[in-house]
Order: sequence, then C-alpha cells, then structure tokens
Amino acid sequence: MLGLGRLTRTIFALAAVGVVALVPVAAAAQTAQKPTTTTRTAAARARAAKQARAAAAARLVREAETPKFKTDILGNLVPDVRAAAAIVFNPQTNEVLWEANSHDQRPIASLTKLMTALTFIADEPDMDRKVTVVAADTRAAAVTYLRSGESVTLRDVLHLTLIASDNAAARVLARTSEGGSPAFIRRMNEMALQLGLTSAQFTDPSGLHAANVASAYDISHLIAYASANATLAPIMRKSSHEVRTSRRVVTVRSTLNKLFGTGVDVVGGKTGFISKAGYCLATLLQIPHGSQVAVVVLGAANSTLRFAEVRHLFNWVVGRTNGLDGGDETLDR
Repeated sequence: MLGLGRLTRTIFALAAVGVVALVPVAAAAQTAQKPTTTTRTAAARARAAKQARAAAAARLVREAETPKFKTDILGNLVPDVRAAAAIVFNPQTNEVLWEANSHDQRPIASLTKLMTALTFIADEPDMDRKVTVVAADTRAAAVTYLRSGESVTLRDVLHLTLIASDNAAARVLARTSEGGSPAFIRRMNEMALQLGLTSAQFTDPSGLHAANVASAYDISHLIAYASANATLAPIMRKSSHEVRTSRRVVTVRSTLNKLFGTGVDVVGGKTGFISKAGYCLATLLQIPHGSQVAVVVLGAANSTLRFAEVRHLFNWVVGRTNGLDGGDETLDR
C-alpha cells in the first residue's frame, strides 16, 4: 500500500498529466469554433453592403421625386417643400407666387458666387488677362481645379467659378481685382445694398464661410439679376467648359447638370453647399410660352432633394398657369 504522502503525490501527478493532456484539446475546440473570414465571405459581405447602399439611394430618389402638397388657410393645394426655406418669384411682375420661410436669413454657401461674379464684371475687366494662382488661393479650397503657380485667363477663372463652383477660382477673382480681396468683399456688400438685398452679408467670395448669409427672397432677386446679365447668363447655361492653364487643359462639368436635360428651360442657376447651409439651389426658369420665374431652395437635406424640389415647384407653377389643381402636369419626366 502507498503511504498518504506518496498517494497524494501520485494523485497530483496524474491530475497534472490529465490537465496537460486536456488543455490542447480545449484550445483546439475553441480554435475550431472561432469564425474565419474567407475571401469569398468578404466578397459576399461587400456585395450585400453595396446592394443595401443602392437600395437606400433608390429609396431616396423615389421619395425626392414624389412631390408633396398641403392645404393652405384658404383651402388651396400648395407645395409642401422639404427644405428650410424656398420661394417662387416672378421678377417681371415682382410677385411672390409661393414661399416658405423666404425671409429667414440663412447661410447660402456657394450661392455667394453669384455676387462674386456680379462684383467682378462690374469693373469691366479684361477677360483675356492672365493671372497666376498662388498657394493661398487653393489652400483648404475643398473644390478646385486650379493649382498653385499656373496661370489662367480671367475668362476661364470666371467660368470655373460659376460652372464648377470652384472656390479657389472665386478667391482669384477677388484677389486680383482692384484693392485685393478686402476691397472686393466690401464692394460685394455695397452691391447687395444697391440691389436692395437687405438680408445679404458677405465675408468671403467663395461661400465657404457660414457668415455669408441671405434670405431665399433676396436670393430670388439676385439670381434674376445675375441671369439677366449678358456675360453671366451664357456661362451659367453651359453644361461643361474647357479650361486652359499654362500647364494643362481641364474639362469641367456644371453642377447644374442634374437640372439640364430634364425638360426645364434653365435661364440661369447656381448650386451651393456647406454643412451649416445644407444643399442650396437658385435658378431662373422659363415657363413654356410664359414668363420667367426664380425658384430658390435653401437648406435641403441632400443634393437629390434640392433638384427635385426645384422641379416640383416649377411644375406646380406651370400647372397653376395652365389651371391645373396641384400643378400635376410635369415637364421633367
């Protein structure tokens, strides 16, 4: 028989052997249960995520493309626009055809460039004069096709400003004008007062600053005035433009291309976006066999919605002109 001490030592030794034998088995079981991502699984997940994003985007488009209406205090069916502010204004009769929060002062983002362009051409500049882009023009510009050190004509800089909403280009227009940027911005604010835009204030020529503000009502007057300008109107109607710098040739596309080709006659227009402003769109549109109307949407939740709401408002005006309740006749389908 084994003594107690020897027996205990034997039991511990056997237990130790058992533990040593069992630990690798347990670890192997855990390893077998741990999921592993194969190349095939990763690809399947990527496809599923892509399909989900596409479905969400399609739903967003369907919702935006469906106009919403409400009944006003007089019992009329009027637009119910999904934006912070909007207006339909007839500049020929000076009549507001419809509005929502149109006198609220809001950040206007790159709609600022309409005033930048007007202030620039007021000096009757030599459009063929070449200017050189500097680092300060492109720094933190967010959207620009220009590069520091290259030269470009003022004509192309103006096209970049209005067609591509190029922030560096807007800065170049201001910097190279008489008195430089500070004097240029003062003239922007002076012109706003001359145009009677009482809510408009400008602190930079690009619209990147949230301190650039105005109301939808004032923007409707601004887009009508800018679109009547013989120099600016043809530029705003271009779907693309070829820019030639001292180093290269670049073709830029209009930020209005989601509106061009939809059956809406665009006389002039400008987009804008910064986070504090939301998605903005100012347009002057031609009613078939009728007058022109300024349609402005400020603070939409996304780009798809701002374009859709402008079309909905335009269709409503056309339907109203033709005596259709709710403006159900659409010209953009």
